Amino acid sequence: MGHLYALDFDGVLCDSCGESSLSAVKAAKVRWPSLFDGVDSAMEDWIVDQMYKVRPVVETGYENLLLVRLLVEMRVPSICKSSAAEGLTVEGILKNWSKIKPVIMEAWDESKDALIDLFGKSRFADALLRELAGVIIPPERIFGLGSGPKVEVLKQLQKKPENQDVTLHFVEDRLATLKNVIKEPELDGWSLYLGDWGYNTQKERAEAASIPRIHLLQLSDFSKKLK
Repeated sequence: MGHLYALDFDGVLCDSCGESSLSAVKAAKVRWPSLFDGVDSAMEDWIVDQMYKVRPVVETGYENLLLVRLLVEMRVPSICKSSAAEGLTVEGILKNWSKIKPVIMEAWDESKDALIDLFGKSRFADALLRELAGVIIPPERIFGLGSGPKVEVLKQLQKKPENQDVTLHFVEDRLATLKNVIKEPELDGWSLYLGDWGYNTQKERAEAASIPRIHLLQLSDFSKKLK
């Protein structure tokens, strides 16, 4: 029996936090030029450092843009346009991002689609794999933002005729995504792994270890599985 591995890209195969954070700063300067006039190289370094800490909350690329602006408003209260930034800490973002996001989007009069058009439409996974890792994966095996939620992608994969007699594995670095998979009885056949080298926190790794369905995976073990 063969094996099918469904792998998250950013966080499992690639660490793009530094690049995506700087790209988000550049996009923010285009989107909100007056607010980012005072963002110099020192501030950019601080933003990237903070983004590594809050990166676990990001589900879709455009959220990097929101986080960058939120961090700047936290750092420079005089430009604050949302009450959500007042007294906010990194820990607060990690704990309450799902509640904070709609509040700041409304306060800033922003829409998800507009931000995706500006920043998060394509992650160029194929190009990164080819140029940086020398790995060529057929385009039909790469699923991006337009492919739908990951639970739906997994359902599509397991229905393919060529995948009927294989062992199914899903490696992800977001605990919330794995918990969504567990909620779907149709996906009970997948072995689930949380990559401990990805964008997750110690608290999330501890919680994952307490969930029987989820295997906590170290990078060395992951590498062995792919050989």
